[in-house]
Amino acid sequence: MASIKLVSFEEELKKNPELKEADIQMLKEWCKKQPHLPKISDSELALFLHSNYYRLEPTKTTIDTFYTVRTHVPEFFCNRDPNNNKELKKAIETATHQILEGTTKKGYKIIYGRFLDSDPSHFVYNDVMKFLNMVIDLCLYTEGTCEGYIMLFDVKNVSFGHVGRLSPMGLKKWLYYLQEGLPVRLKGFHFMNSSPVMDVIMNMMRPFMKKQLMDMLHMHTTSDTLEKFIPLEVLPNESSGQAGSLQELHDKQVKKLVDYVAWFQEEEDHRVNEALRPGKPKTATNLFGVEESFKKLEID
Repeated sequence: MASIKLVSFEEELKKNPELKEADIQMLKEWCKKQPHLPKISDSELALFLHSNYYRLEPTKTTIDTFYTVRTHVPEFFCNRDPNNNKELKKAIETATHQILEGTTKKGYKIIYGRFLDSDPSHFVYNDVMKFLNMVIDLCLYTEGTCEGYIMLFDVKNVSFGHVGRLSPMGLKKWLYYLQEGLPVRLKGFHFMNSSPVMDVIMNMMRPFMKKQLMDMLHMHTTSDTLEKFIPLEVLPNESSGQAGSLQELHDKQVKKLVDYVAWFQEEEDHRVNEALRPGKPKTATNLFGVEESFKKLEID
């Protein structure tokens, strides 16, 4: 197994002149008064602080949301060993998610996703999202803070058959986590090779997207409009790029995940203990409402 190398707090201090040890100290004091939270390292606190542009109050909210969502959405954050989880293994054969090697001109990292297998019956949303979250987690913990992130999904192989396998509740959970809990500076949300099927998917997603996310959303039918945001050469060959074959890049990313399986297993202990939360404990229903309330939404 590869030796696990996580980003250190010292590296974060070197990288971010705005990062103050005094702020980290204040967050640590605050954490002590939150008995429901797991133990949080200084480099994790740096990640939360950086993603909130060093504002303390929003940082506290992000910290609580990050661990709370991970606790109450086990379908995205549990059982993350591709060697021993058949469903996850299947998801990894169905789709690819990767952090591309190259960045944008502004130094933003690109989180890229695409179906490898276009058969809708092989697509299980929760498992594919679990895979995506693993890729993002690994990047956050091994590379630390970064100027910004762009999410790019190549929806070339998405068909109406896939739409029927999406649930509004599943979309709501992930979009809530993306907007409220994920400690990154999100700079763009792009879909390339967009087709009419994306209008249907967007209608399902829109109710759960804040104005900020809507403002960074871009649909591209051709690569010409995408090029304004992302240098095309950093993309896999199959998505108009020159970075190498999709399958090779995918295999490389998956190998990294497998090398860190022990870390993923250990990370699953870092969850909220609702019995110790000051005030009222939270549940998935508090956070996301009831599955039933979506029935009328799907018909619109």
